[in-house]
Amino acid sequence: MANKAWWLLLALLFAGLANAAPRIGVMTMQPGEIFWERFGHDAIVVADPDTGEALSYNYGFFDPGEPGFLGRFVRGEMQYMLVALPLWDDLAIYREEGRGVSIQWLDLSDAQADELAAALAVAARPENARYRYDYFTQNCSTKVRDAIDEALGGQLHQQIAGRSRGNTYRSEAVRLASPAPWMWLGFDIGLSRHADRQLSRWEEAFVPMRLADSLGEARLADGRPLVLATEQLLPHRLPPEPAETPRPWWPWLLAGLGVAAALLLLGRWRPRLLAALGSVFWLGSGLLGVLLLYLWLGTEHRFAWANENLLLFDPLALALLPGGWQLMAGRAPGPWFRRLLRIVTLVAAGALLLKWVLLFSQVNEAWIALLLPAHLALWTALRRS
Repeated sequence: MANKAWWLLLALLFAGLANAAPRIGVMTMQPGEIFWERFGHDAIVVADPDTGEALSYNYGFFDPGEPGFLGRFVRGEMQYMLVALPLWDDLAIYREEGRGVSIQWLDLSDAQADELAAALAVAARPENARYRYDYFTQNCSTKVRDAIDEALGGQLHQQIAGRSRGNTYRSEAVRLASPAPWMWLGFDIGLSRHADRQLSRWEEAFVPMRLADSLGEARLADGRPLVLATEQLLPHRLPPEPAETPRPWWPWLLAGLGVAAALLLLGRWRPRLLAALGSVFWLGSGLLGVLLLYLWLGTEHRFAWANENLLLFDPLALALLPGGWQLMAGRAPGPWFRRLLRIVTLVAAGALLLKWVLLFSQVNEAWIALLLPAHLALWTALRRS
């Protein structure tokens, strides 16, 4: 009887040792058409090699119906969740959307794979699943990056943190949002100089496709590639990811000079129409300036803080509206209007002055080239009204 128990214990031990470690993969989804899909997505796949069952650990879930969601979204205090779901259920969403999906199977040791799978299972528990979301530094892709790096004992960070392709948070955001004009314009206007620092490969991994590139180049401690194989799971049926293209400022300057010339001509021949157009310009600039000021002083969107575009989109422009309405009615607005118009124009010129004063200034040359001529033309045409 004792021998039988011993053999049973030994069999159970060997059965435990025979269980193969899970396969670990990083699944990358190409950009979609809805605005929150423009940057792509990724997840960690844990597959059982014996049964073929696979779980997708997806950090990209949020609940828009929960109380206070909209307020936290506006204030930059979003809460996202890690959710574990069957791989094929996760893929069904992207198949319906026409988004391409590929998976990079990682060449982890059994111990590393077991440790990562266990850590993900714990992190996906309801009491642990929520995390504070940041668009650039704490998103679904950086969470995948950090989990893989932890399983590798920091090797991924060591290999890519000191390298850069010269990209910035602004350049990547504008590039990927470019199919939606309202979206890339919002990024370009709303981001401050905090988004213009050149990123390391580690930092630019906030974009899932960039992380996939870095994983494809990474090496293990013994020199072997980290990625053992890459498998295409779904074809991409949507337009491809936008390519990197230069953004020269001189076309914006030509447009700005053209607008300024038209405003000066209107000031001579149709002053009331000029006042109407000026009022629209001041209203739009002022309201946008109020929004930029709120993002700085009232939210946690730190990449929008201290935005130099506030000099161009000046909240003070709203105070010019009563004078503009008086001009539209054919009445003189008074000396206060001229003084305030001079202040708004000088503040706008300050955006250009900062390019010489500061060693590192915001990348907003295009907006200066477009808007400063309009400010100067309105001041020139209306200062004697």
